[in-house]
Order: sequence, then structure tokens, then C-alpha cells
Amino acid sequence: MLEKLFGSNSRVKILKLFLLNPAEKFYIRQLSRDLKLQLNSVRRELENLEKFGILTSDIKSDMKEEATKGEKEAAGGQEKKYFRANPNFVLFDEIKALIVKAQILYEKDFVRKLNAIGKVKLLILTGIFVNNPNTLIDILIVGKINKIKLVKLIRELEVELGKEINFTVFDSQEFKYRRDITDIFLYGILDSRKLVVIDEVGLS
Repeated sequence: MLEKLFGSNSRVKILKLFLLNPAEKFYIRQLSRDLKLQLNSVRRELENLEKFGILTSDIKSDMKEEATKGEKEAAGGQEKKYFRANPNFVLFDEIKALIVKAQILYEKDFVRKLNAIGKVKLLILTGIFVNNPNTLIDILIVGKINKIKLVKLIRELEVELGKEINFTVFDSQEFKYRRDITDIFLYGILDSRKLVVIDEVGLS
């Protein structure tokens, strides 16, 4: 689905890495190696994404700052062009949310796997999934879940996304109680930027 929308599997892989790691920078050969993509393909996609505005770049030397220009040239001009995500891009949050939601719901069928280990009444994605660093968690689940199997599923998702995921699980009774007393932790999640994937509690 994402390949059809964004044009290629290479572009999806690159976008996913940058958007889920907006504070990190990467260079071409590093991306080619880590993502197992052809060097020319990576270079082409990076150039296109930079022109689009969702990535920015700068050139830096691998040598220490105090090295002279002559020393850098003698070392073979060890300069690399680094790319990073541009969080100021007007559609940054929307594209990131789309990629993450598709990744979880379609490629890994996250909802199906959750329901296979219990009954989920509410599933909220926030935090890293919507580029919201102000929340304490990334996933909120309400329902009856096998905790051991859930931890295993979350670990698999962490490997897929390359990021640590913080999650919280409430049973229906605890969720209702926290909602009734306007619990600060819960409403900090409900009032923040989020993706509501499953809602059988009448949230909306």
C-alpha cells in the first residue's frame, strides 16, 4: 500500500527511518548498508526527498574541528553529506502518522495480533507514533490482555520500528475509574495528539 502511495519500497524504508528518528542524521553509505538498498537508489531518493522539503542536509568533516584545512585535504577530504528529517515541513506529522499507522495496521497486522492475545476495547497510539515527545507513553491499551504475550509483541514492534516503546494497559474497570475522576495521567493522553485505532469505550 505504501509503495503504491510513495512510489517505491526504497522511499518507504528511508522515510520510515528518518521520520521515526527525527533527531538523528544519516549519510548515504550508512543508509545503503543499514537498509540494504542500492547506493544509487538511496542517493536518488534522498535528493528527491530533500527537494520535496521533508529532509534537510549539511556537509560535515569526519575529522576533529581543530584539524586544519590542509590536514583534512591530506586525509582525503573526509567530508560526508548528512541528511536528517525536517520537522518544520508542513506535512511532517501527517506523513509520519500515515507511515506508522500503515506499518502497524497493515504490514504487521498489529490489531489482529493484539486481539489474538486478549480483548482490546481501546487502542491509542501517541508519543513516537505522532511525533509527540511530551507524552509519557507511546501506546495505551484498555482491555483484558495476556501481559507476557503483550510484552513479546511490543518487543517485536520495537525491533520493527527501531525505537523503544513505552506502553500502559488498563482493564475496563480501572479505565472507567480514572476517566470518572479525571485522572491527570489518562487525560494527559486523551487530550494530546494521538491516533485512536480501536474505540469500543465511546471515546469519540
